[in-house]
Amino acid sequence: MNERTKQLLDRLEQEHALALEEYAELLLNRTQQAAAYAAEKAMRARRHVYGDAVYIRGLIEISNICRNDCLYCGIRRTNRQCVRYRLTPEQILSCCREGYGLGFRTFVLQGGEDSAFPADAVCALVRSIKDEFPDCAVTLSLGEYPTEAYQAMFDAGADRYLLRHETADRAHYASLHPPEMSFDNRMRCLRDLKAIGFQVGCGFMVGSPGQTAQMLAEDLKYVEQFAPAMCGIGPFIPHKDTPFGNEPAGSVELTLYLLSLLRLIQPTLLLPATTALGTLRPDGREQGMLAGANVVMPNLSPPAAREKYSLYNGKIHSGAESAQHVAELEQRMSAIGLRVVTGRGDAAAG
Repeated sequence: MNERTKQLLDRLEQEHALALEEYAELLLNRTQQAAAYAAEKAMRARRHVYGDAVYIRGLIEISNICRNDCLYCGIRRTNRQCVRYRLTPEQILSCCREGYGLGFRTFVLQGGEDSAFPADAVCALVRSIKDEFPDCAVTLSLGEYPTEAYQAMFDAGADRYLLRHETADRAHYASLHPPEMSFDNRMRCLRDLKAIGFQVGCGFMVGSPGQTAQMLAEDLKYVEQFAPAMCGIGPFIPHKDTPFGNEPAGSVELTLYLLSLLRLIQPTLLLPATTALGTLRPDGREQGMLAGANVVMPNLSPPAAREKYSLYNGKIHSGAESAQHVAELEQRMSAIGLRVVTGRGDAAAG
């Protein structure tokens, strides 16, 4: 690690902000030594805000039907090999009941942009969950809606909304999405969600086709300026039935480094160690935690649905990835000095 990299990391720890070109410099000069130095600082920052707590979220993948045709995604509209499903409200509530018994106090409803879930249906679902589990947080991750739809969901009781921006570079966004999808609309959604009062999560893929260090620097700058409550990042993993099926996967090491940088940019971030990390490396979850992450989202979906929600090749959904194996997850976190806690796990105040 050169002295300049050390100085930039020291400054980021103190000031939580760098110039765009300085972020690019940190990425271009990444070494094992620099990554270890950043991780050490990130773990210190996380410990200062959240102690040794790891927050668990019960992930319920409510539908793999999607109107969009994103080039990287296995549930894209034109993938004829995808076996489609949609959970009923009663199935979703059943998942919540099981999760509640297992200790989950946040439920994450994630799905494709399915026309069977317009705003009123989502609102009814949120109200049902909140009525039965008033001490739980409900997180939605259902894509793009008009402003008034987001407002209705918030008024119905939804607490958080996850919407990955995917990339903060306009041209790169266009290369990953079909023409009918708009970078401006994605950013409008995120602004609306924050203005309405949601705890908002954004995020990006690491190593998606065409991505450069400069683009990743733009992602870091975007997170710095937008100041979300959460940020979900993971390595790009190709899906065989998409236009990017033969592209190489993103780097686990680069993803870990970026997790550390994000923690230094915003020490209060809720930062997941994502499924994609665990898919590419058996200890990916643990490595994510050691880089500064503090959230895991085990799968509460019905077992028959899990393998159908195939966003990329080899997506794991069993073992510690399964919500039914919380004890295994607890053991794995304990082995690295962390503690899985039961609670809503809201973002700390800045």
